[in-house]
Amino acid sequence: MRITQTHPNFDAIDWAAWHPADHATLCFILRDRQVLLIRKKRGLGKGKVNGPGGKIEGGETLEACAVRETEEELGVTPLRPVERGVLRFQFADGYSLQAHVFAADGCVGEPVETPEASPLWTPLDRIPYPRMWSDDVLWLPHFLDGKRVDGSFLFDGDAMLGVDLEISEDAADSA
Repeated sequence: MRITQTHPNFDAIDWAAWHPADHATLCFILRDRQVLLIRKKRGLGKGKVNGPGGKIEGGETLEACAVRETEEELGVTPLRPVERGVLRFQFADGYSLQAHVFAADGCVGEPVETPEASPLWTPLDRIPYPRMWSDDVLWLPHFLDGKRVDGSFLFDGDAMLGVDLEISEDAADSA
């Protein structure tokens, strides 16, 4: 399935040649028909609800980053994190970010509030999309349903101007 929303500025980006300023991960921990979300307390998206994550450090693998960021933000270790998506974000102010999105089957420990985030165990049927980035409502339901997501997004501040999103069966499901 493909979702597109065009905008002249989005269409002007050569996504095939696009390179982000930063590489990051997001990690969504699933347990008992709930997902562990955070309310970000600082940095990009401060005040928004999202999954734990952050920038990849030098020499770090994607999976190691997803685990480290989750441990730093919530004090828990995700179990069996699997990458199921890549999201590219271009901001009108020039900043760009590529996020690799992981799903984990539970975690070790109980989440705690840290200076970076407040934990929110959320039932899958009550995801607070109005408190999240506007792209999340397009891809997160499919991701949480086991699908793979690959998307490019253009934002001007909090406003999403354009999107090209491909949703497909997860590679593990089609094996």
